[in-house]
Amino acid sequence: MIDTVKTLTLNGVLVPINEERNLLELARKVGTDIPTFCYHSELSIYGACRLCLVDVKGLGIVASCSTTPQEGMVVQTHTEELRQMRKVALELILANHDQNCTLCPKNTNCKLQSLTRQLGVNTVRFKRTFVERPVDRSSLSLVRDPNKCILCGDCVRACNEIQGVGAIGFAGRGAKSTVVPPFNKDLADIECVNCGLCATVCPVGALTVRDDVNIVWKAINDPKKKVVVQIAPAVRVAIGEAFGGIPGSIELGRIVAALRAIGFDQVYDTSFAADQTIFEEATEFIERKTKGEKLPQFTSCCPAWVKYAEQFLPDFLPNLSSCRSPQQMFGPTAKLILPEQLGVAKEDLIVVAIMPCTAKKFECKQSKFIKNDIPDVDHVLTTQELVRMIEEAGLRFNELQPQSLDPPFNFKTGGGVIFGTTGGVMEAALRFAVEKLKGVKLDTFEFTEVRGDKAIREAEFNIDGIKIRVCVVYGLANARKVAEMIRHGEKKYDFVEVMACPLGCVGGAGQPVTNDWEVRHSRSEGLYKADKMLQLHKPQDNHVLLECYDKYFEGGIGGHTAHELLHTTYRNRRRIYGLTLPVLDEAGTTPEVRVSVCVGTSCFIRGSQTVLKKIADYVQDRALGHLVRIEATFCTENCDRGPTVTVGETMIFKATPEMAIAELTSQLATVKEIV
Repeated sequence: MIDTVKTLTLNGVLVPINEERNLLELARKVGTDIPTFCYHSELSIYGACRLCLVDVKGLGIVASCSTTPQEGMVVQTHTEELRQMRKVALELILANHDQNCTLCPKNTNCKLQSLTRQLGVNTVRFKRTFVERPVDRSSLSLVRDPNKCILCGDCVRACNEIQGVGAIGFAGRGAKSTVVPPFNKDLADIECVNCGLCATVCPVGALTVRDDVNIVWKAINDPKKKVVVQIAPAVRVAIGEAFGGIPGSIELGRIVAALRAIGFDQVYDTSFAADQTIFEEATEFIERKTKGEKLPQFTSCCPAWVKYAEQFLPDFLPNLSSCRSPQQMFGPTAKLILPEQLGVAKEDLIVVAIMPCTAKKFECKQSKFIKNDIPDVDHVLTTQELVRMIEEAGLRFNELQPQSLDPPFNFKTGGGVIFGTTGGVMEAALRFAVEKLKGVKLDTFEFTEVRGDKAIREAEFNIDGIKIRVCVVYGLANARKVAEMIRHGEKKYDFVEVMACPLGCVGGAGQPVTNDWEVRHSRSEGLYKADKMLQLHKPQDNHVLLECYDKYFEGGIGGHTAHELLHTTYRNRRRIYGLTLPVLDEAGTTPEVRVSVCVGTSCFIRGSQTVLKKIADYVQDRALGHLVRIEATFCTENCDRGPTVTVGETMIFKATPEMAIAELTSQLATVKEIV
């Protein structure tokens, strides 16, 4: 028996119904683009903006995003009544909106702007209710401008549903409704992981990437500085879209030409450091697997994931690889080798990273990656910011002749390049680890079992009797699911790769904005094509990197120098800066050092009150109140190791007054005001 195809009538045309979830998807599938602000196929249906209204015979006017297609429906998408209702909805938004579009970072890429033009709204008939509010620039990664928010809720759902963080939400009712972080705090003071997914889904300029372009221009134009730049793998397959190119097209050569024309002294590939990351991370995994310790090992390349683990999964921190990300491996390696090669003082060598990721901006500014006031990586620009620099320089990107990268950090293998897509880090690690465990050269280099679009996928390999169980996951809410399954014994893995963004770095918030799954998929495929076009595919075959280890890294892979420069530590961030009481805080001053002493029950009975008092006495006796803020915090989740004191970024367990004061004195010694 042949099944009859179900149909409905859309604008007078008979349309087949397949597996579309709603009328909006069905209309778009057949070429009718119903306008909407709040609809994303990857998020729950919200139906708040009321722009996607359609007229269904017998039902009246309904939201197309939340109406399931039914056989025999007669649907109209642009009657006169619907057109006027959409215009009214836009006018109401504009009446309570900052209309200074020319100065908005989303100018020409704003959905409100494009729909206003598309629907012919050229006047606002309602009384202007807009009241200017402060812009939150506290985050190292993002800017939140409440004056441009249209209350679509996209950022709220993305943060909750995909990342499982809940760093932003609705507050107030009616005309007083706003989208804000908890307790109306700044982004820098909450549990935001800096992934930037909120900025990706925001249809307007309410959430945007922090702009550091002018800082980099200043460095380039400083004759005392030597400015070098590293390019992340995912950038090469996305930047072309900003200049009318096809998603996934490999534009590394033109990027190099553009960066040289802009004024960078040397142009390198982060893929070199990705190979280096595999040297360290896969070696670490083999050691853990052999000993059966601290398994599963989690990857540590994604700074949004690392911060998420520090905040929400502190019991898994010992399982994170101690390896830095490729960006943060490149920095110290460059500053170890290049000063002599380029004839420049280390403090005058500026390392800039071009990344697909907003969390990388936060990562490079952490104190643990800054030694003697010299950062390992000085500045991070996203793909979006690089596009703007190219435009500012007046370069016609598509007309540039491709150029080559500079040695010594130009050579890489395909394993380093595929880092930019979900499963890429895992596959590169397998290319290294399997060969090392077997003790023979592999004839093949692809591990396609870890590739794919599924948010959580797993595979098992038998290496001469050694079973290796791996898991690849993207989206931090999914990462938490995996962690919970491991915690409860439902799953047992040896190695887990985590990336925060959909499909990995190719879908990073710093990339040209898209919410099209096919675009992300094309970028991912572009990286696999780049891998195939290279002569070498396994990181261990990078002879230039091996020579680098022999010459500059005492002890080789995993040795003394490598551990000092290429590895890191993690700390429990859970509620450290949560509910606090100021103990010593001079109003109107910006402290150089922040001291938090836990006075929760467990720490209190271990003497934290005495520690707190003696630190406060020390600061007051020496008139250092303008440099130090002292707080009592109620929990740092380290009850068995109290008293716990945090000085700056340093946590001290079983702290005595002397230990805390010594650390405070050490940190204050770097403050110029102290003689």
